[in-house]
Amino acid sequence: MRRVWLAVAGGLLSVSALAQNPPLQEQQGLPPLQKQWQDNGQAPVQDGMPVEEVPSGDNAPVQQTLPTPPAPDMTPIQRANVWVPAAGAKLQALDKVNAQATAMTVKVGQSATFGSLTITVKACVVRPPDQPADAAAYLDVTDSHPDSPPFNGWLLWHEPAVSMMEHPIYDIRVAGCS
Repeated sequence: MRRVWLAVAGGLLSVSALAQNPPLQEQQGLPPLQKQWQDNGQAPVQDGMPVEEVPSGDNAPVQQTLPTPPAPDMTPIQRANVWVPAAGAKLQALDKVNAQATAMTVKVGQSATFGSLTITVKACVVRPPDQPADAAAYLDVTDSHPDSPPFNGWLLWHEPAVSMMEHPIYDIRVAGCS
């Protein structure tokens, strides 16, 4: 109980000491930098806002608060989702068993074979030069083995994990368009 009484009494003493001796900033009236500006006749500030002295009709300076500038337009730039068609696709085919990679170029509408796969390129598109580089190809891949499912879909150059051909022996990736 005595400790509580001492803590309360100590708090009251510190509050009364503050009332008799206010902090330095309250005694000066202005923060140090603003007081320095006021003493040197530089940019006056009132309530945190810059003020401008404007002469009135009787040549006595009058302080006027400057308007705040409008907030910048933070609307994000919307780019159109534009893809430009290309004449052919650059593909990389990988034989996972033999660790052999083969680069091939196949024109749109034509087919190529890699191992037991038949790869037909239905479309290949690229981004225009003013946008980040990327390419996508729509492929139709069939396997001569009857138990392998076919693949048909888009493969992306910079995001190969979005759409992948799942095959136990072969892997096909897009390396760009030609």
